[in-house]
Amino acid sequence: MTTPPALARTAPAGRATLTRALLGAFLLAAAVDLGSLLAGADTGHLVAKPLLMPLLAAYAAGRGAPAPLLAALLLGWGGDVLLLLDADAAFLAGMGSFALGHVCYLVLFGRRRTPPALGAVYALALTGTLVALWPDLPADLRIPVAGYSLLLAATAYRAGSLGVLAGTGGALFLLSDTLIATGIAEWPQLPVPDFWVMLTYIAAQYLLTAGVLRAMYGECRTTS
Repeated sequence: MTTPPALARTAPAGRATLTRALLGAFLLAAAVDLGSLLAGADTGHLVAKPLLMPLLAAYAAGRGAPAPLLAALLLGWGGDVLLLLDADAAFLAGMGSFALGHVCYLVLFGRRRTPPALGAVYALALTGTLVALWPDLPADLRIPVAGYSLLLAATAYRAGSLGVLAGTGGALFLLSDTLIATGIAEWPQLPVPDFWVMLTYIAAQYLLTAGVLRAMYGECRTTS
């Protein structure tokens, strides 16, 4: 039994409409979250932040994203929710959720070639940042922050193997979490520090997603 041509055309069109709607919902949630942070509206942030990664993951799923990308985004959602809780245990659990997300990204990147010079840049940046922050970090967070930072830098470096979009996303993810670390170390902060943390984080996750999807579709066209 074959699918009628009219239905065959309608199904992809309907799917495309749904994925565009999901992307629009993600962008709307991002705007609400960032606007709430700028306005000091805590309720808007508490409502919008937990919606971000599920919407982005649903959009990516609609585009046929690979499982490791979806897992990374949903583990990011777990970290987002846990970091909303004002407790040390929740902070460490949230860091662990993000760490597992970075493992998923590294699995996704596989053994693709990345310029060694870029690795040297990230190694120097990671070392310099940790050396500078170390004396000001709480003693019980030094080792967890160092371990997580190493994993994060590895993700940022390997993301470059998928091109400029993913590479920029990886760099912004590293920047976002570095801003968090400077806050933990009680360094001077930019005005409305949470806004800059979320702006770089949201952009990072979106660009990583867009970079993975572009690389995947590019490979499909090349091998077809």
